[in-house]
Amino acid sequence: MQQRLDKTHDAHLRSWVESANPVAGVAASDFPIQNLPHGVFRRAGTQEAWRGGVAIGDYVMDLAAVLAAGLLPAMVEDAARKAAAATLNDLMALPAPQRRALRAALSDLLVEGAVQRERTARCLLLLADVEHALPARIENFSDYYSSIHHAINVGALFRPDNPVLPNYRWLPVGYTGRVSSIRVSGVDVTRPKGQLKAPDAPTPTYEPCKRLDYEVELGMLIGTGNALGTPIDIREADEHVFGVCLLNDWSARDIQTWEYQPLGPMLSKSFMTSISPWVVTLDALEPYRTGFARPDGDPAPLPHLWCETMSERGSIDIRLQMYLQTSRMREAGEAPHLISDSRFTDAYWAMAQLVAHQTSNGTNLCPGDLMGSGTLSGPEPLSRACLLEMTQGGKNPITLPNGEQRGFLADGDTVLMRGYCQKEGAVRIGFGECRTTVLPVMQP
Repeated sequence: MQQRLDKTHDAHLRSWVESANPVAGVAASDFPIQNLPHGVFRRAGTQEAWRGGVAIGDYVMDLAAVLAAGLLPAMVEDAARKAAAATLNDLMALPAPQRRALRAALSDLLVEGAVQRERTARCLLLLADVEHALPARIENFSDYYSSIHHAINVGALFRPDNPVLPNYRWLPVGYTGRVSSIRVSGVDVTRPKGQLKAPDAPTPTYEPCKRLDYEVELGMLIGTGNALGTPIDIREADEHVFGVCLLNDWSARDIQTWEYQPLGPMLSKSFMTSISPWVVTLDALEPYRTGFARPDGDPAPLPHLWCETMSERGSIDIRLQMYLQTSRMREAGEAPHLISDSRFTDAYWAMAQLVAHQTSNGTNLCPGDLMGSGTLSGPEPLSRACLLEMTQGGKNPITLPNGEQRGFLADGDTVLMRGYCQKEGAVRIGFGECRTTVLPVMQP
């Protein structure tokens, strides 16, 4: 877990792509030259082959075009070919030093004063003109419960006398999620149907979900995997994470209440998970590393879930925001309204601990595997990162600027998740957005 800052992190770097540069010290884009996130795209409305690219300002750099133009040093061409593919699994599988070498070469092409500026400019497409696919072939998805604030708030609704169960402070609680329904930002979610049972009803009914909710999470995409039977040492866990995206793990709260005992959620979660198209690499997040610590009086993690550098750089200061826009707001031309604002640093379990825990029994992770952080709530009311918490199970609906109220999501609502890192002495970088609109239940 040693620190790795290099020339690509220099806050004074500027790009010849003007939209990537801060204006009067204020970020003009989520994608300055210090970021360079990876994604998969094609021109919108075409049947072009999907291919990999890197975001810079208001543009995407088409890496297939960069390779065809011979703009990269021979030593990074293999990594660039993998980054230009229709899925990024082979890039993710590369050792971290090879991925860092590609990042440095792309930075050299985009930096102000680059010799190859004119030829590189021909490889850029406007982000507004492209559409996105999932960045990887995701074969495994695990979702965690890493915010103790979320665990306490939700637990108090169902177990007021015992909101957090004894195992929570000893291991990262999680479950294996469904992969086939993971979708990229912009794909709308259909309100699910399922079994619902009112507390005083003798039998359940099968009908549309009435308590549809979002969950503000981070998604971690695995890079280099591990062999079956060989746990990942927590000191090496970061080397096995390729990057981070935004993740909204949709939840049908009323279906979940009936089905989750004794084995946990199934149909209440499996109908859809949304992720953002751009994967911000762990290398880009290096300047925003921060210390990680347990609250005073809590038990120290077991040795396989702790190492000496965790207290110095075990977390990353990522800020996460969720916005809501109702169909009425959209028709009136009103912007989405901020409804939650939380930080990854408030998580009880760190990223490296999630990786080390999942492999501690010998489980093998594969390039492109997705791990969800769980709902990232903080201690303040505005940092409650789902409506279940924010409205106390729908009892205290939020009121929007136009007077509309929401206990849970209505048909036509659009939720828009954003994230960014910002600190003194570093350039602000962002994650783009994860946007989804709720569609009515499909009729038989």
